[in-house]
Amino acid sequence: MVRDYSVYELSVKEKLLFYLVGYVCIFVVVYLFYHSMILSLVSGVLVHKAVPYFRKRMAARRLAVLNIQFKDMLYSLSASVAAGRQMEDALIEAEEDLSSMYEKDEPIMKELRRMKISMTENKESDKALLKDFASRSRSEDINNFVQVYIICRNMGGNLEKIIGHTTEILTDKMNIDREIKTITSQKKVEGRIISVMPLLMLLMLNIFSYSYIEPLYITLTGRLLMTAALAATFYGICLMEKISEIRV
Repeated sequence: MVRDYSVYELSVKEKLLFYLVGYVCIFVVVYLFYHSMILSLVSGVLVHKAVPYFRKRMAARRLAVLNIQFKDMLYSLSASVAAGRQMEDALIEAEEDLSSMYEKDEPIMKELRRMKISMTENKESDKALLKDFASRSRSEDINNFVQVYIICRNMGGNLEKIIGHTTEILTDKMNIDREIKTITSQKKVEGRIISVMPLLMLLMLNIFSYSYIEPLYITLTGRLLMTAALAATFYGICLMEKISEIRV
């Protein structure tokens, strides 16, 4: 069970892969701009500065997966409640329904399995479990659904109608979010290609016209210019990533 979906703990394998790939990338870029083996080797250790960013990206990716899986869970809950089952039974049945779609180590399966055990063995209420899930997920969609369900239970509303209507609204919202991300994904790729173009151009110049750019590597002015170019390239990549980040 994940205690907080906004916090991602890297596995040993993920850490090794990230540090290896990150170190190599930094080494190559620094060497491309300075042609200094020592500086490149030393600069590679800066990869640890990118760990928080990588963890944030992985947490966002996991939350996106959870939201998609939650949509499928809503379909199962809606069908079970429409058939006359209580929410406790609907949650238990949802695990069985989704087991044919997802592996047991998927986030939604872990959450449903935990709810099942807590309700059957520890006699915890479905409201408390769903509220805890919504709090840990940090997902607006999940939190909205749980809040509507709790209000419905407390006020004695038509559970079947409200859950069905809420499921339809949240599903439509998730579909719109997915369409927006699909439309903008191509622009993100184009932006990343544009961001790394200076690196590719510098590489091509090193290969085919090194004599033309040699003064940039052997003079103080050249070193300063290359440092400014590296800083501008890094800033451009960060800016492009920020611009292409779509929040809905």
